[in-house]
Amino acid sequence: MDGTAYFWLKALHIIAVIAWMAGLLYLPRLFVYHADAEQGSELSETLKVMERRLLRAIMNPAMVVSLIAGGFLLAYQDFSSGWLHVKLTCVAGLMVTHMLMAKWRKDFEADRNTRGHKFYRIANEIPTVLMIVIVIMAVVKPF
Repeated sequence: MDGTAYFWLKALHIIAVIAWMAGLLYLPRLFVYHADAEQGSELSETLKVMERRLLRAIMNPAMVVSLIAGGFLLAYQDFSSGWLHVKLTCVAGLMVTHMLMAKWRKDFEADRNTRGHKFYRIANEIPTVLMIVIVIMAVVKPF
């Protein structure tokens, strides 16, 4: 791949990661509000639509593009670098978090949520912590 194509791929990866992170940070915030909404209420039904659209139209495609573009970019990395292992572990953590959020969304959709707003406030911090570690690893490359 020539230098120009590499930078276009890297730009695509960054754009997709930003969109994915936006969803990972916003969806649990919607869950906070949904946990306090009365089942069957207009608010609850509106949040169901918002959550479904966010996950299906933004988060899922952004995750797929992030992973595919990132996978191609891995060809240009030194796999003996410790920072890369930490970063990839955190990316796996983001994927698990994404899958958990998809499950929680289905629970809300079926009116089966059993968790309170405090749970989702804490869950909202997980992607933030993982993102901080990923950015530090990718930019600073401390080891």
